[in-house]
Amino acid sequence: MKYIILLAGLLAIALPARAEEIGSVSTVFKILGPNAKIVIEAFDDPKVEGVTCHLSRAKQGGISGGLGLAEDPSDASIACRQVGPIRFVKEFKDGETVFKQDTSVLFKTMQVVRFLDKKRNVLVYLVYSDRVIEGSPKNAISSVPIMPWSK
Repeated sequence: MKYIILLAGLLAIALPARAEEIGSVSTVFKILGPNAKIVIEAFDDPKVEGVTCHLSRAKQGGISGGLGLAEDPSDASIACRQVGPIRFVKEFKDGETVFKQDTSVLFKTMQVVRFLDKKRNVLVYLVYSDRVIEGSPKNAISSVPIMPWSK
């Protein structure tokens, strides 16, 4: 039993952040199944305390979208902000995945990766979509200057 708890703890540490849905708006009405929509999600950087990112991404509707069988578009936007004192919880590598979301049943994901621009003392977050065979050039970035935090 203690090995299962230990394994679960290690997996939780190794996995990217999980998003919390903040809200959504319908973009295409569907008679059968849910409408196509834009979803807004938030997640905290698991290795950098004090940084929260908000994503907006397109989500397919209809029967296949409702069943999770449709491939979501590669369109996404990101805004990351300092929401408290910034503290590096763990070391990280540039380009490390912070958040990952499957956007089709097979082979396609939306990812957020983090970079540290040491010269400018800024964290840079990049959102993009990829596939096993061919990714999408659609992407967006957000920069968070590492600043002192006053209460």
